[in-house]
Amino acid sequence: MAKLLLLHAPQVVFTTSRSLVSATTAIYRRPLLVNSNFTSSPSDSHSSSSHIVPRLRSRRFSARAFDDSPASSAEMEKDQQQQEQPRDGAEDYPTGEMVYEDRNAWESFVVKFRMLFAYPWQRVRKGSVLTMTLRGQISDQLKSRFTSGLSLPQISENLVKAAYDPRIAGVYLHIEPLSCGWGKVEEIRRHILDFKKSGKFIVGYINICGLKEYYLGCACSELYAPPSAYSFLYGLTVQASFLGGVFEKVGIEPQVQRIGKYKSAGDQLARKSISEENYEMLSVLLDNIYANWLDGVSDSTGKKREDVESFINQGVYEIEKLKEEGLIKDIRYDDEVISMLKERLGVEKDKKLPTVDYKKYSGVKKSTLGLSGGRDQIAIIRAGGSISRVKGPLSTPGSSIVAEQLIEKIRSVRENKKYKAAVIRIDSPGGDALASDLMWREIKLLAETKPVIASMSDVAASGGYYMAMAANTIVAENLTLTGSIGVVTARFTLAKLYEKIGFNKETISRGKYAELLGAEERPFKPEEAELFGKSAQHAYQLFRNKAALSRSMPVDKMEEVAQGRVWTGKDAHSRGLVDALGGLSRAIAIAKQKANIPLDKKVTLIEISRPSTSLPDILSGIGSSVIGVDRTLKGLLDELTVSEGVQARMDGIMFQQLGRDSLATPIIDLLKDYLSSLR
Repeated sequence: MAKLLLLHAPQVVFTTSRSLVSATTAIYRRPLLVNSNFTSSPSDSHSSSSHIVPRLRSRRFSARAFDDSPASSAEMEKDQQQQEQPRDGAEDYPTGEMVYEDRNAWESFVVKFRMLFAYPWQRVRKGSVLTMTLRGQISDQLKSRFTSGLSLPQISENLVKAAYDPRIAGVYLHIEPLSCGWGKVEEIRRHILDFKKSGKFIVGYINICGLKEYYLGCACSELYAPPSAYSFLYGLTVQASFLGGVFEKVGIEPQVQRIGKYKSAGDQLARKSISEENYEMLSVLLDNIYANWLDGVSDSTGKKREDVESFINQGVYEIEKLKEEGLIKDIRYDDEVISMLKERLGVEKDKKLPTVDYKKYSGVKKSTLGLSGGRDQIAIIRAGGSISRVKGPLSTPGSSIVAEQLIEKIRSVRENKKYKAAVIRIDSPGGDALASDLMWREIKLLAETKPVIASMSDVAASGGYYMAMAANTIVAENLTLTGSIGVVTARFTLAKLYEKIGFNKETISRGKYAELLGAEERPFKPEEAELFGKSAQHAYQLFRNKAALSRSMPVDKMEEVAQGRVWTGKDAHSRGLVDALGGLSRAIAIAKQKANIPLDKKVTLIEISRPSTSLPDILSGIGSSVIGVDRTLKGLLDELTVSEGVQARMDGIMFQQLGRDSLATPIIDLLKDYLSSLR
């Protein structure tokens, strides 16, 4: 069974001390959006071309469609009328949908000629099968040849190249347990469906059948599994943990100011059980994710939605049942699938199946395949990870958004007239609020000189949305987590804990409010509590009002969708927080439209955030692949370090598979929640 695990809430940390216990936590909850589709790669001097023939389409959704509250027939009729009529100021945006085009004789000749002179490491045997294994985390950042791990831009580009490469006969896709969000899953699925338009086969193979894994697998031409495969198609769960009882037992008293009734971070620290508002919010998120999964599986398998849901509710664990229901093609071992492919391609039984793996094929240049772009250039600026103002001493490349570095890239795009438009690709739960505001300002200035489109991956929450709302247009995936416009401030009083362990602390200060953030050995004085609450309210109003201004929305209307609530991209679109639903290819198509570039004209995509090839970064990547502990170490350091200033961060909402993650002790999850809440 899959679960939606709520680890922690978006946070804003007001602190002048490096001590964890004296940190004041205030959480900004901002809309998170996600989108994906076509991506570029670091090959061809970090540029690529857009080969999307966009179609025009406008999608609108009724707000009532995602509301739990009962509605009268009049209200439903009104919502239906609103759905049929465009919102004020709504635009028709191109879809960016890929349309596969066969090459003419001359184009085919040029491609074959270029292949003759390709470098040895870029040569591929004719009739080869592209093999890829999807597992674990998938980064939204570009990867260099020296770094390990999977890159969404390179996965996407490999599928685009393979569709047009005459040397590639098809794709053999191994799907292992995934740890990425639903936004990236939706992006990869879209590219699988686009690849099938070429007429080539894409065969999926799955050992552990969870919801995400099957969602990708069922999009393939054929899907196989071994007889011993695990099936965890049981449904989705969401879990929220609360530390109120733990703090009470150890003598810690959280003093929480929550601005926004859906701000669950305050609940996590102070409550012992879930609030009605949090329950409502998580239930709607869960409904949207589950409904999207059912619809996608129904479309791919040709089965009725209710039949798919009925199958899930049977609690099926035998892989044979999936075959009987037509949810997989057949039950075969990996070697049997390879033998089948050899027979299909006319390869003799005693010969090896000609293959090219993901890593090698990532080095094949798009220009070799005749996929070069046109003269017009669009800049792609990637921003992924937690937001900080300056680079930390142990920061690893691509693991975070460093404001001073990203600002430099944004300015370079603004000052360079060769870029007709820019796409900001965001995959961030937020972070430092000051850094977010500084980047918002630079993106705003960029948008005054050329069209800027925000394209969102798994999350663009809190500080991530703060950045996005400076763009001219925001594009999100259906299941991007968004919203979280709210503030929670919290300070921990440790008087009872100190008394239990026999510890004493005396503070000498000057200034009426000098001890506001540092004297954790006592509760707030009345005047301190009043100031604490006013500062939180002020921070919330600034954040909400700037969001309203950026989205051209009245403040009272923005207040309705703020309140710390997290939305899916689909719900955010119906409420005016997002302009369009789709992936990176749609964002690129909209950028072309805004820049007055004909939609059927090719453009060159220039990756501004190139992977580093410096010696320290290379060694860091090697260390990551050999030791595999750098992410864990960095995570621990992040948890144990309190950044100075305000943090604009959203809840850490993760989708996990209970069938393979349930061995993790709940205590570990609780500690992760606790440490995260202190950030």
